[in-house]
Amino acid sequence: MPHADLLPNAATLGDVSALLAELPSPDTKRWVVRRKAVVVQAVRNGSLTLQEACQRYKLSEEEFHAWQRAIDRHGVPGLRVTRLQIYRDTDEPRGK
Repeated sequence: MPHADLLPNAATLGDVSALLAELPSPDTKRWVVRRKAVVVQAVRNGSLTLQEACQRYKLSEEEFHAWQRAIDRHGVPGLRVTRLQIYRDTDEPRGK
């Protein structure tokens, strides 16, 4: 499974209930890297659908996909807001 290293205690064991227990509260206001990574992992492993995640956390699909791209391109550290600006700046010259 890709990105299983995001949450080794849940994903490595294949324990979906443990991953669901780690999901952030639906009223989360402060999105730290780990919370974003947990939500992305839950969607990737099928614990949540994209629609459920977006509805539960009041995210746009665009924002969720940006989190996925950040992980795919830069790993979990790419989810940091300060890193996102740096990565966006470096991605633009490539013709995006």
